[in-house]
Amino acid sequence: MESSSGAVTKWIPGVVSATFKKTALTAEDILLLSGECGLRTIEWSENVHVFPSDCSGAELLSRKTRDAGLSVAAYGSYYRITGRPHVDPDFKASLAAAEALGAPVIRIWAGEKPSESVTEEEFLSMAREADEAAGIAADLGIRVAFEWHKNTLTDTNESAARLIAAAHNDNLYCLWQPTVALSPKERVEGIQKMQKYLLNFHVYSWPDGKRGPLNEAEWYLYFSAARQMGGTHAAMLEFVRDDSMDQFREDASRLLHVLESGDWNG
Repeated sequence: MESSSGAVTKWIPGVVSATFKKTALTAEDILLLSGECGLRTIEWSENVHVFPSDCSGAELLSRKTRDAGLSVAAYGSYYRITGRPHVDPDFKASLAAAEALGAPVIRIWAGEKPSESVTEEEFLSMAREADEAAGIAADLGIRVAFEWHKNTLTDTNESAARLIAAAHNDNLYCLWQPTVALSPKERVEGIQKMQKYLLNFHVYSWPDGKRGPLNEAEWYLYFSAARQMGGTHAAMLEFVRDDSMDQFREDASRLLHVLESGDWNG
């Protein structure tokens, strides 16, 4: 589907490796399972499969990912901006792993409390820290994207948009997921409002706030709202009901069906 700018939007199906953090699946298991399910890209998660500063381990996993016929979508770090005068060395350790992994994107978190609880001074200091982090990553050709999550500055559409604007850095983006803190209507509005800043989507369905099977109708709605994004983005499964491998395979099949049958994929 061409956007108003003439760009074509493409979605690559994948998985967030933290999906399996409570199971015994190794990185090699995840690669094998992903290939069997027709998935093509992975967000490798910090403190689960790729540790900060473990550049040799990250390089090895990068090769294994490519050898399996998959790509690295992102490095899912757990670094949180909190308004420090300068980014913490922990960010640079995570960034080193992301670079060694060959990740085009590093995920960070926008604070650690709800946006409504953040003072104006805190907000502006967090925006400055985000700007610095994005600048450091830009020098390595890596984009920085906030996790879209409750109890952070991306817990509402308005706060997320304001944070991006306040940071004044073209290398700063957001991921997106259907957080239960927002209604379906608010989720669609957020996609439409933020789409020029959105990168990858984390794909799951939580009816009544609990993990459920992937709802195809729900995701038709979200992908339809994002059809004007343009570019190439990863749509990655996360939060499988009961951590079931059978449910994961079913969810993967449903995701592929949505991507293949919609009018949004170039």
